Amino acid sequence: MATVSLRSLSKRYPGAENLAVDSVSLEVAHGEFMVLLGPSGCGKSTTLRMIAGLESISSGELAIEGRRVNDVPAKDRDIAMVFQSYALYPHMSVLDNLAFGLRRRGIERGEIERRVREVAATLGLADLLKRKPHALSGGQRQRVALGRAIVRDPKVFLFDEPLSNLDAALRVGMRGELIKLHHRLGATMIYVTHDQVEAMTMGDRICIMHGGKVAQIGAPLEVYRNPADLFVASFLGSPPTNLIPSRFNGEALHVGEATLRLPRSSVQEPIFGIRPEDIRIDGAAPHTEGEILAVEPLGAETILRVRLTGIAADVLVRGPRSVNAKVGERVPLAYDLAAAHLFDPATRKRI
Repeated sequence: MATVSLRSLSKRYPGAENLAVDSVSLEVAHGEFMVLLGPSGCGKSTTLRMIAGLESISSGELAIEGRRVNDVPAKDRDIAMVFQSYALYPHMSVLDNLAFGLRRRGIERGEIERRVREVAATLGLADLLKRKPHALSGGQRQRVALGRAIVRDPKVFLFDEPLSNLDAALRVGMRGELIKLHHRLGATMIYVTHDQVEAMTMGDRICIMHGGKVAQIGAPLEVYRNPADLFVASFLGSPPTNLIPSRFNGEALHVGEATLRLPRSSVQEPIFGIRPEDIRIDGAAPHTEGEILAVEPLGAETILRVRLTGIAADVLVRGPRSVNAKVGERVPLAYDLAAAHLFDPATRKRI
């Protein structure tokens, strides 16, 4: 295990006007599972590649276990990386793929055999050691790629969207395997993904990136419940947070036709943010009323798309699977104000 420290880490590619990674500061603790989450082009993979030593650092400092490694070659950083592509040697068996890196390092044969057998048993590859990669399924190939990293016993594991090539069912299974693997090894892991479900279910903490910068760092539920700005609120969650223009008039906040008693702020026209699960169909204590435009039954839940008077964008409501609603019907809606947020439209920060 090892700590990883990023201090104002930046990357500018030759000829580029903007920084690909802009002053990213992050502390990853011993044995922590840190997830870098964000949309395509946000700088998360470039950050991971700088940690791995596959990209040069334009400015800032990178330290592993307290040692500055900006100029240390990738092979000397004691890091193992699992890529999006499996990158297996097609002419080698599973056993030889797992053992290749250890042989290159001159490790004693008996120790190589011990490590390979142990990792193969851990990942369910013991019966596949003689097979070539073309005879494996996608999930089995990904397990071999994981095993090749684990068998090295590195200080830090880096994962660059390793599950994105798998189908939905395999992704769910491999997520569970990675979570169990992290608990078993107690290793420091940094994992890049654009998949919110992976981030929420796997990470001890999430670092959300946007435009090359860190937008917010925190535990999954903390980031979900208390987004730092409009980007985090709109990006994290499916369906995303409803973001509705509002205005203070007297002592009340007006959101469309709804009048809400909330503490006043210095921002007179904040953006009212509320997640779909924090709006309920409630005829006993409604705040407003809306017309149902679409009903999306998802099995475990039902998503309603609702038009509210005075609000330009549709509002999404997450209801139980038992909800009985029809397109064109008007329904009473109540907001859970304890879970709502106000954002400053100028700074885009949560008030």
